Amino acid sequence: MEIALVAHDKKKADMIDFATAYKSILSKHKLYATGTTGQRLIEEVGLEIHRFNSGPLGGDQQIGAKISENDLDLLLFFRDPLTAQPHEPDVNALLRLCDVYGIPLATNIGTAEVLLKGLESGFLDWRTDIHGEDWTL
Repeated sequence: MEIALVAHDKKKADMIDFATAYKSILSKHKLYATGTTGQRLIEEVGLEIHRFNSGPLGGDQQIGAKISENDLDLLLFFRDPLTAQPHEPDVNALLRLCDVYGIPLATNIGTAEVLLKGLESGFLDWRTDIHGEDWTL
C-alpha cells in the first residue's frame, strides 16, 4: 500500500514515536511524507520515505494530488487541534479529498493504531470488496 505520513509541528514527536513502534509494518509499504516530518522519519526511525514539500509550502497539496490520482491508499495525519495553522485551507482540502475518494484517514494515534493493526492482519484491504472486485473510483 501507499501510505502518507503528515504531522503538525507539535505532533511530530508523536509521529516519530508511532513510526518507531510500527516500523515493522510501515517498512513493508511505500511511504510518503511532507518535508520536515519525512526528514525526521528518515533520520530518527530509518524508514525509506519519498518526501514532498513542507505542508505550508505545498506538501499537503502534493499529497492531495496523489489522492485525486488514486495513487494513495492511507493517510496518517497527526493534527494539532489546539494551534491555528497558517495553511488550514490546504489541510481542510486534504481531509475533504480523503472523504471524496474514500481514503482511510487517521488524525490521531489511536485511530492510526487501529488502521495499521488492520493492515498488518490483512483485514484492511479496503480497495477490494468481499467478492474480490475492485471498487475504487
